[in-house]
Amino acid sequence: MEHGSNWYIHNVHLILENSIDKGALTVEDGIIAAVHIGEEAEAPEGATVIDGEGGYMLPGFIDMHVHGGDGSEYMNISLEGYEAISRFHASQGTTGLLATTVTASREDIEGVLACAAEFQEHSGAYARLIGVHLEGPFISPKWPGAQNPAYIAKPQLSWVKSWNEHYPGLIRQLTLAPEAEGAMELISWLDKHGIIAAAGHTDADYETIVEAAEHGLSQAVHVFNAMTPLHHRKPGTAGAVLTQDSICAEVIADGHHVHPAAIRLLLKAKPAEQVVLITDAMSAAGLGDGCYKLGELDVHVKGGVATLAKEGNLAGSTLTMIQAFRYILEHSDLEPWQASRLASGNPARRLHIWEQTGSIAEGKLADLVWTDNEFRIRKTWVSGLAVNE
Repeated sequence: MEHGSNWYIHNVHLILENSIDKGALTVEDGIIAAVHIGEEAEAPEGATVIDGEGGYMLPGFIDMHVHGGDGSEYMNISLEGYEAISRFHASQGTTGLLATTVTASREDIEGVLACAAEFQEHSGAYARLIGVHLEGPFISPKWPGAQNPAYIAKPQLSWVKSWNEHYPGLIRQLTLAPEAEGAMELISWLDKHGIIAAAGHTDADYETIVEAAEHGLSQAVHVFNAMTPLHHRKPGTAGAVLTQDSICAEVIADGHHVHPAAIRLLLKAKPAEQVVLITDAMSAAGLGDGCYKLGELDVHVKGGVATLAKEGNLAGSTLTMIQAFRYILEHSDLEPWQASRLASGNPARRLHIWEQTGSIAEGKLADLVWTDNEFRIRKTWVSGLAVNE
């Protein structure tokens, strides 16, 4: 791992918030010290000089929904496993992520929170663990997807209050079924306490999602998957997400979970800042076909597609953020700087870390990804430190 955090890269195309410009970057002490557009400046004395070889420099990706990778998952409570996940996804351009649970027992969820809190204290220079995304257990038994139905529970505000008191600021997102008894009260509480309330694995109709949005629901997980679909007389959860500007839509852009035409529809329907790319990656990400686990459930991966061994449901993905980024470029009319918003800027805003990261700008953390001109990763930096050498 490269330990020097003072460096200068030139001959590179900078993917900025609203444009792409050829230029250079100066990084000092882990911070973007200068953004040079057009003519290149001289490298600061003592800085490591890197030739960008005409490639691209992007802000690091932020994955709000990821269960694991490289053979590890967050439900297998282990600091070594958490580091393996961060290291793998950093090698694929992710510089920040939310450790995402599955529907599990209260005790197992509390184990994840404890391990994530400890990991945050001493994690290395890999993808930064921003917080935890609780996907369940307050979901619909009608739409379990790859969640274990044995642990589905009605919304328990007392549990969430207790978790937030023990680990203040750690829980950043909670996914639930808004139609469940007690869900509206929990959504209001989450919104007041700065935790993203998200709809997912839900049987809610259109009207229920609209009501939930009025209570503070502001996100929908893996849109089109594990939710009531769009029908012209029953718009369902999907229809509400498409038409409610206040709801941010996560999408798994891997070619398996959502048809590219549905992704294009989503991009046309939603405000530019209200779509985020996620991986929903499981432990098999980065590995080959074979048998794996998602929580306690057996998963088969064949041709990169993960499905439950028993039911055949899609079970997370083997996707990485750089693959999702390239997929969007190939299957939509977005420019690279617009796709970068979906992978970096928009999640940074959702997580209230936009002032620190999520774009290439002076004064922000040097969370950066350098690629060749076909968007194949050359190097990732987190706070200026290279992570994939």
